[in-house]
Amino acid sequence: MIKHPYKISQHQLNLPDQQLSYQLYKKACEGQPRRIVMLHGAGVAGEDTWAAIAMLVSQWDEILIPDQRGTGKTRYPDGEEHPFTVNELVNDIGALVDHLGWWQFDLAGYSMGGMVSLLYKQRYHERVQKQYLMEAAVLDRPSWESTVNLRLQFSEAAEQLKGDQAETGIKAFLDTISPNRKVAPQTELLTIQRLGARPLGFANALNCVTQAINSIDREALVAAQGDVSSFIGGHSVDLMHQYQRDLAERLPNWHYFMVPGTDHSLPFQKPRQIARIMDAELLRFLA
Repeated sequence: MIKHPYKISQHQLNLPDQQLSYQLYKKACEGQPRRIVMLHGAGVAGEDTWAAIAMLVSQWDEILIPDQRGTGKTRYPDGEEHPFTVNELVNDIGALVDHLGWWQFDLAGYSMGGMVSLLYKQRYHERVQKQYLMEAAVLDRPSWESTVNLRLQFSEAAEQLKGDQAETGIKAFLDTISPNRKVAPQTELLTIQRLGARPLGFANALNCVTQAINSIDREALVAAQGDVSSFIGGHSVDLMHQYQRDLAERLPNWHYFMVPGTDHSLPFQKPRQIARIMDAELLRFLA
């Protein structure tokens, strides 16, 4: 049993239209703490996504893991599920880090959380230092047209999630996002249970990303980023790897890592390997 290096506390920030739940990981440090915010993807809460990686990284003194809208313990004040926009997700993170007085920090984002982190960096460039992406939404294909078409398939899955076909919708989502995944029955069941915790919240998250696609200038978004370490699952589609290789060859600040033996679920599948690279990449950045 590994002794956890952090003291973990659970909190809630009450915004006008959202009760934002978040976890803080803290360990003793001298001087200015090194901080990182970790943003989860659609459908699975922050703790489920990041807890293993947070326990294994060694370079940060404080870690902030929020539950974004529609997920985990974060709720609308009326307890119902409502549609939301990516702009609202970026605003939520902005309000949270302001509330905590985190004026500079590193930022990690997985899937939908990757898109939120890209947009946050674009808006508040000076506040974000080192960046980490794991299969960030909107960076999944070289062709923008095929990226948009992919989101339309997710919208179909979202419609099933809203009805009485939640499991069918989740399977359709998994088949679209991880077509080459190695399906082990026990793992698949756990994934479906995680994604099915709040099916309407998950549907709203998928629709949020699809809606965002219509307003994002991807070239401008990529150009606004700082030092990025981008992780892609080894079993993920070739086009995603191709686009990330292209970015790494074209941009001196873009660093692409293929994580063998994983698909889109890479933070759940290889947390130790990812944590090791995150630590090493921060040390390279600081050097």
